[in-house]
Amino acid sequence: MNPVHRSASILLADVGGTNVRFALADPSTPKPLLSDSIHRYRVADFATFTDAALAYLGETGARPQRGVFGFAGQVRDGEVQITNHAWHVSSEQVCNELALQHLRIVNDFAAMSLCVPLLDADDVRAIGSPAAPVLDASKTSRFAVVGPGTGLGVGALLLRQGHASALETEGGHTSFAPRTQEDIEILQRLAARFGRVSNERLLSGGGLSNLHDALADIHGFPIEHLIPEEITRRAAADSDPACVRTIETFCEFLGGVAGDFVLAFGAWDGVYLAGGLPPLILPWLERGGFRRRFEDKGRFVDTLMQVPTVAILHPDAGLLGAAACALEDLGAPLVRSPSAAVSPS
Repeated sequence: MNPVHRSASILLADVGGTNVRFALADPSTPKPLLSDSIHRYRVADFATFTDAALAYLGETGARPQRGVFGFAGQVRDGEVQITNHAWHVSSEQVCNELALQHLRIVNDFAAMSLCVPLLDADDVRAIGSPAAPVLDASKTSRFAVVGPGTGLGVGALLLRQGHASALETEGGHTSFAPRTQEDIEILQRLAARFGRVSNERLLSGGGLSNLHDALADIHGFPIEHLIPEEITRRAAADSDPACVRTIETFCEFLGGVAGDFVLAFGAWDGVYLAGGLPPLILPWLERGGFRRRFEDKGRFVDTLMQVPTVAILHPDAGLLGAAACALEDLGAPLVRSPSAAVSPS
């Protein structure tokens, strides 16, 4: 690590069900996330969040005074239970254990939503014909942020009078709504396994495996219980029709859910696709099925055709969002002038 970073005052964390990422932030710089301070760890390798944080601080020699941590789970009264892992975190306890003077813990998709104003043009890719939005501090704008990874994260971003506000949700646990006969058959198979079927049961890493199993049974493909990485690898190699169909269907479902959250949040200014999966499946997102389901909203089809959909390609957008939260805490503006904001790709 650059020795100057050891005095950086803000510790950042982005905690998911599989990985935890740490970094340092310097709010005095144009790019507050110090990219060469980023370390990644597997959640399963540590008994507690504090153990992971202390490992990072020990490796880097950093002595931060403040912290901003985003967690994949519902944050209530300063505590959070990770949705897809056993870690339970108390803000007060962690603050004491890490010797921090101030700590803010947030839902990871609140942080992910707040990263949007800090994204550069090469951090995003527009999917479909509407260009990526240009953020303007003088305008009021609303965006949905939808992210399939270990789970399905959902947030919203409101920009008004130069200020950014994020909405924390557990929208990934909304119920799956089938559209076609094949969708209904997928729902029937998953309902037999899980009872209630949430969108996360399909739109996540584990969801890829669930979807692959269901489609194999429906269409008579060989029954193989594949992990998500193997499904995406075979689909990319175009070596397995079941895996290709799984990715195609996944993109269609993601489009439908993204369109639903435009309607739910009034996010007429755009949807940002975050999480670990969109960059991996970008070629399929761009082939049309995603936008077709996204726009398939009955009387609102003409409206949805005008709404941009944008994939976030920044490899550490969650940490960038935590840095944005730190700036917000310090009263620094997140929304810049159009010349400095995200421009169409």
